Amino acid sequence: MTVAMIAIMPELAQWDGFYVIVGSAAGALIGLQFVVLTLIAERPPTGAAEAGAAFGSPTVVHFGVVLFLSALLHAPWHAITISAILWGIMGFGGVVYTVIVIRRMRKQTAYKPIFEDWLFHVALPVAAYAVLALSSFAACSHTRGALFGVGGAALLLLFIGIHNAWDNVAYHVLVNIAGAKTERHRDESKLQSK
Repeated sequence: MTVAMIAIMPELAQWDGFYVIVGSAAGALIGLQFVVLTLIAERPPTGAAEAGAAFGSPTVVHFGVVLFLSALLHAPWHAITISAILWGIMGFGGVVYTVIVIRRMRKQTAYKPIFEDWLFHVALPVAAYAVLALSSFAACSHTRGALFGVGGAALLLLFIGIHNAWDNVAYHVLVNIAGAKTERHRDESKLQSK
């Protein structure tokens, strides 16, 4: 084992608490996404499948990436190289996935995305995944900075996921369910007035 390899392990060990917290949060939030999806499945709005692929699936993907990064950086690596390659591939894959999300957002007709949607479903994820990908190139020469890049990307993806999960649930509850209740109330009023 070289001196450089020995120096990397304490650097990774300093991130232990961070990844325990972030990974646990991501895992719990993935579970909550499944619970929420089950609860709202009773009355899916028109175009829900396309909108779910555009707005719901990326949220679970972001949480999954954070969970994977947490596990990846807890593994007992002898050097940073393998983990850097893996998080670099994940970063590049995330950028490609965000391009797919753009296509899905444009294709779906259930909801017209606003600026906030483009920010939290496209711009911020691309930034997080790009930092993840680029930090892999600096991992061997600038380990400390690269690990801050990975940590920042993981935290950004976690907060993006939290925002998007809340936004999805709030939209469904405040717009879809409220609209369905209003429509049902109108129909009942029409029947009573006849």
